[in-house]
Amino acid sequence: MKRTIILMMTAIFLCSGMTCMNASQSNSKAEAPITREESDKAFMAQIEKNAEFYAALNGYLAEKIGSQYAPGELCIPCPTVVASVPQDDGTQHVLGDFWVFNYNVVGDTLKTVSGGSHPGAMILKKTDKGYEVISFEQVEDGSNNLASAKRIFGDMYEAFHSINSDEETREQVRSLFIAKYVKDNKLPVKFYQDFGWPAREIPAL
Repeated sequence: MKRTIILMMTAIFLCSGMTCMNASQSNSKAEAPITREESDKAFMAQIEKNAEFYAALNGYLAEKIGSQYAPGELCIPCPTVVASVPQDDGTQHVLGDFWVFNYNVVGDTLKTVSGGSHPGAMILKKTDKGYEVISFEQVEDGSNNLASAKRIFGDMYEAFHSINSDEETREQVRSLFIAKYVKDNKLPVKFYQDFGWPAREIPAL
């Protein structure tokens, strides 16, 4: 039987600044709120733990999707995984809300050139060199958007919709992927900025 692994990386943030309940406590006492720093560290720990998995997602998104937009000096994907489902043939069926952004480096700021959302389902297989994306079915645009999203995500559609519509959490996740890219590539930047919006500080990792 196939086993569904729900990653829901953004769930880490849904308790940020809120009081979360510990189900193991019979008296249902509230725990202390999770701080932004704690949630950031927990998120990045999961990314590092699944480094090969995310390297495959980001590599595909940068090469196959980011290259279709107006080019920038660099591309930093922002994949939010809704669920990863191991298949009987050894592949991994990955449902996600996948974003890509191209940037130029201007002084100490990453200026957004282009980008967009590409939710859908990727099929990954494990190789000697790590994971490889072998196919990607995207949610359709226009009048077929809702129908194709419900077909692709199936019983995970509500989870996807919750993530896709949560702009605040998505921006927080995006800032962490940017921070990791900046740290890994030793870029001398401190901010990122979308056109027409104030610059945002890149978190320190």
